[in-house]
Amino acid sequence: MEEPKITPELIAAHGLKPDEYERILEIIGREPTFTELGIFSAMWNEHCSYKSSKKWLRTLHTTGPQVICGPGENAGVVDIGDGQAVVFKMESHNHPSYIEPHQGAATGVGGILRDVFTMGARPIAAMDALSFGLPSHPKTAHLVKGVVEGIGAYGNAFGVPNVGGEVRFHAAYNGNCLVNAFAAGLADSDRIFYSAASGVGMPVVYLGAKTGRDGVGGATMASAEFDDTIEEKRPTVQVGDPFTEKCLLEACLELMASDSVISIQDMGAAGLTCSAVEMGDKGHLGIQLVLDAVPQREANMTAYEMMLSESQERMLMVLKPEKEAEARAIFEKWDLDFAIVGETIAEDRFLILHGNEVKADLPLSKLSSSAPEYDRPWVETPAPAAMPALPAIGPIEALKALIGSPNHAHKAWVWQQYDTQVMADTVRRPGLGAGVVRVHGTQKALAFTSDVTPRYVKANPYEGGKQAVAEAYRNLCAVGALPLATTDNLNFGNPEKPEIMGQFVGAIKGIGEACRALDFPIVSGNVSLYNETDGTGILPTPTIGAVGLLATLDEMIAGQPAEGDIALVIGRTEGHLGQSALACEAFAIEAGDAPHVDLDTERRHGEFLRANRALLRAANDLSDGGLALAAFEMAEAAGLGLKLDTGDIATLFGEDQARYLVACDAAGAAALEAAAGAADVPVARVGHFGGNTVTFGDASAPLAELSALYRGAFADAIEG
Repeated sequence: MEEPKITPELIAAHGLKPDEYERILEIIGREPTFTELGIFSAMWNEHCSYKSSKKWLRTLHTTGPQVICGPGENAGVVDIGDGQAVVFKMESHNHPSYIEPHQGAATGVGGILRDVFTMGARPIAAMDALSFGLPSHPKTAHLVKGVVEGIGAYGNAFGVPNVGGEVRFHAAYNGNCLVNAFAAGLADSDRIFYSAASGVGMPVVYLGAKTGRDGVGGATMASAEFDDTIEEKRPTVQVGDPFTEKCLLEACLELMASDSVISIQDMGAAGLTCSAVEMGDKGHLGIQLVLDAVPQREANMTAYEMMLSESQERMLMVLKPEKEAEARAIFEKWDLDFAIVGETIAEDRFLILHGNEVKADLPLSKLSSSAPEYDRPWVETPAPAAMPALPAIGPIEALKALIGSPNHAHKAWVWQQYDTQVMADTVRRPGLGAGVVRVHGTQKALAFTSDVTPRYVKANPYEGGKQAVAEAYRNLCAVGALPLATTDNLNFGNPEKPEIMGQFVGAIKGIGEACRALDFPIVSGNVSLYNETDGTGILPTPTIGAVGLLATLDEMIAGQPAEGDIALVIGRTEGHLGQSALACEAFAIEAGDAPHVDLDTERRHGEFLRANRALLRAANDLSDGGLALAAFEMAEAAGLGLKLDTGDIATLFGEDQARYLVACDAAGAAALEAAAGAADVPVARVGHFGGNTVTFGDASAPLAELSALYRGAFADAIEG
């Protein structure tokens, strides 16, 4: 087949700028072949190279005594004691999910699971953070249904419990939904597998499913804005098979136990290209591949297609040569392909052979660690305008505005489509705060949460970045867990626009400061840029996934309030309504500053809550919707009414930070107040739980009426 002529139009179609193409010419001293152009495009696009973000990612806090492996590998690894480690990461599949929601979301789940088990960990938990356009937008219902079905179909069939996440709606996501997938697994801390190749002449082995044409160019597509040609991009979306992935998991873990693996890397974005280049570059070696040996499920595939295919359920491994027969037998037992497709070489070369022809011969190191790196111009986000006075509204009407909106309604419609109990170790399911999964065979448990408030980040990227980390910290503390570490999924618009790059820089500064202050390092993550359609960007959405440790299940704060329990707030309430959920949902007002986050106070209040967990029946952090929404959610989950002493809107719905709502019996409340006095932590009684009505000050409504609204609003918005 005759290769296409390299033209400016073809170069642009591969996402390469003219100056980047000139750099390629300087590196190789000639015009690239079509396959080489595709390889450079795959490795130098934003999705794989992080060329706009590397400068700022290096400033993040990524280390600590608990960190075994920080950013740079497939997933982060954190020590949880007793020779065990938790391996976790969060990653986006935004563009594919907007084009083809079911497969886009499903393969996002598959990809993040592979990131975890390629490190030698068995997946034990998943989460997803989803952002959609307005429910009234003509595409939203289709996207929500497809994405949720895709997540459920893949995760349920693979057999991993989905224990948490978040779902939001905003007009800024009308043209770009966000699908951020999280996975965590368990491994022995001395049996972690890395991707750096070592040794010359070692066999490079292809594992898993066959290669097809699905997903060709997917990483390049994910590094560009959308426009009216979006439907033409549908073939770049991968197709997933969770049953094959389950077999791949078991085969890989069995292979790892056989001491056969030198290095291993999953084939995700940019497929065979990225996995081979990263293994070679990290090991300071070259790689030679013979594509005739690649298992293929379609006829007459070209070198270009095989190198850029993003077919799912595939891995690449450098194998100990003496273990070939044993390793092959394992994969044949699991009915998976096992093929030696190349070898490591001493030279700095990426040599691709197909049909007795050289299709690519490139300096391997220039493809990865020498990819372009930009210091994009950026402007600081201007200070937001002052928050206007909100129109008059009664406290019960205000509560109805929140619980009747799909943003704050009960999300059972979503998580009931997921298997939350598979593996039989889920202790706390989705629905209220962090999910908790038992570490099988031990007394320990791990808590998981995912948090960000994009309105805050848009108004004040620095405070909004801090707040996302602080809220994740609080959600873990609220179940009694010691916050261990985080992963970030940084979703932004076009970084070539200085105001968008300014949002990114501000958020990174806030995230970095919060992680340092809270001893909450970032150990893995993903950057997703160019989330724009026709020049309109999303809200800046730096999602923080976080993991906490419970040394024993006895430490977990897992109860619900009981009849007559006293409601207390830990932390100071000043009534901050800027960028609040109430202003947004009740009045469509998005104005004012994000709430200030005092990190010393966050840490002190979290440590105080954990130290006094034995006094608490139930706990919840205060964030979106303030005291009123948190108290209603806590009471409604227990089937109880509620009385808060005040009807003041700012006190009820303000979103001041570093606060928790707790429920205690009379003795517990008195003991908590005494402990707070000794620790100089503000604690105030705000009401009590019980009865069958919800009362704020002098206003009240039947719990049954409010519960029906709360539990029906999401389905009504999506299906009705």
